[in-house]
Order: sequence, then C-alpha cells, then structure tokens
Amino acid sequence: MAVHYENDAYAWALEQAGLLRAGKLEQLDLEHLAEEIESMGKSERRALVSQLARLLMHLLKWDHQPERRSRSWRLTIIDAQAKTTRLLNDNPSLKASLPELMNQAYEDARRAAAIETDSELHAFPEECMYGFDEALTFQPAEH
Repeated sequence: MAVHYENDAYAWALEQAGLLRAGKLEQLDLEHLAEEIESMGKSERRALVSQLARLLMHLLKWDHQPERRSRSWRLTIIDAQAKTTRLLNDNPSLKASLPELMNQAYEDARRAAAIETDSELHAFPEECMYGFDEALTFQPAEH
C-alpha cells in the first residue's frame, strides 16, 4: 500500500476506492476498510440521535416556556424534523432502532432543555412525552 491509514486517512480512503474500482482486491487494506465501514454506520446513527435530541429539546422548551416561543425555536423544530426525516430516508434500517434512539435522544434533550431554560432537571418528565410520529409532525404555531 502506498498510503498508510494512520498517516493520511483521506488519501488512504481515496486509494482504497481506486483499488476497489480497479478490481485490485488483493491490495485492499481489509481490516481498516472494515473499521471505516462500521464507523460510517455508527456516524449515521449518532447523527440521527443528535437531530432527535435537538428536536426533542426544542419541543420541551416550546411546551415548558410558552412565553418565550420564538421564530427561531419554530425554525429549529422544523429544521430538525426535516433533517431527521432525511437521515431516516437515507438510512431506513435505523427505523428498527427508533425506540432506543428516541430514549437516548430524550436523555440528552432533557438535560439540554433544563440548562437552556434555567430549570431543574426534574421540571421535565423522566420519560419522553412525545412519540416519534408526534415529534416529527408537530407544527409549531406562529406568534
């Protein structure tokens, strides 16, 4: 191999893609290639949890502080819904993990909402009060 994985991951990835396209399978760095493929999947999962947490945090804030509702919060909710939908459309196999991912996201959202609203953690329910479909279709009203 001309490029070592540890020295330049980007150049290594381009080289591996070239080898695959050329059918030079015997020259592939199979161990690192497998690690990178697994990492890609984990990255998509983390991205989904991140968007769900952002969505849930803003829904909690929306419900908890109605007097502070703003266009910014509304736009964030709509944007998080769109990005969540896009991630699931690109990675439909993640739908099977939604209950687990929603729980992970809610833990993050609850902590963040408490900090952002200057509230105690117990001000927010321990269990997520939003179903996935409800969170994704919620329409924040304009003020």
